[in-house]
Amino acid sequence: MHTTLVRTIYILCLSAFAVSVTAHTPPEDARVFFIGLTDGAVVSTPLKVKFGIERFGIVPAGTKDKRRHTAGHHHLLLDLKQLPDLDQPIPRDDHHIHFDRGETEAVLDLSPGKHTLQLLLGDETHEPHDPPLISEKITITVE
Repeated sequence: MHTTLVRTIYILCLSAFAVSVTAHTPPEDARVFFIGLTDGAVVSTPLKVKFGIERFGIVPAGTKDKRRHTAGHHHLLLDLKQLPDLDQPIPRDDHHIHFDRGETEAVLDLSPGKHTLQLLLGDETHEPHDPPLISEKITITVE
């Protein structure tokens, strides 16, 4: 009897650990991307940018319910030379733009010239998922 109880507790602990490890893990086929904006595009300002996502959801930052395990919110990485530390919350500045309310588009007022854009999804505390859901970096030219 005692051995059965110990085994049951052990299995429950392993199950809880497995759920916590994968709770914020997007499916392998999940992706974020720009809709209608491609690498090398020549655009004018203000520029309306639409954010796409597949196989994962969008929720506002700080979401506390179960949806937080299968969703996140967008961050636009603008003119970054290197990615932020993906084990830390995403910084908040002119190069790391947060869309805390779960927005899926933005209007950008960019200076003329070349700019790089990249999307990075963050969880309820602005940390990247594991593995991170990040788009390809694209370069656009503003006329």
